[in-house]
Amino acid sequence: VQLQASGGGLVQGGDSLRLSCQGSGAIFSINVGWYRQAPGKQREVVATISTGGIIYYGDSVKGRFTISRDNAKNTVYLQMNSLKPEDTAVYYCNTLIRARAGYWGQGTLVTVSS
Repeated sequence: VQLQASGGGLVQGGDSLRLSCQGSGAIFSINVGWYRQAPGKQREVVATISTGGIIYYGDSVKGRFTISRDNAKNTVYLQMNSLKPEDTAVYYCNTLIRARAGYWGQGTLVTVSS
């Protein structure tokens, strides 16, 4: 199954945005993560959600971002609230296995203006 991120855009600081991660097939058996890479920085984990619903958040987004999954729609979401300029990055969704193996698809750009 391949995953494709969408929903990025240009927003102002304090705004909200929801990203979607659409699977090409069933995702119910797949652990999925959202990652981001800001200009000049290494890619970092934003949030992950397991098949059983166990969730992890990176420290910088705790309390502001929410990851969820809808297996019926083969989609994982990332609700981003109280966005800050430092959240500006290309956001990727990926299976945890492909992420560890270094395989990445196209991300979606989120730009937060101050």
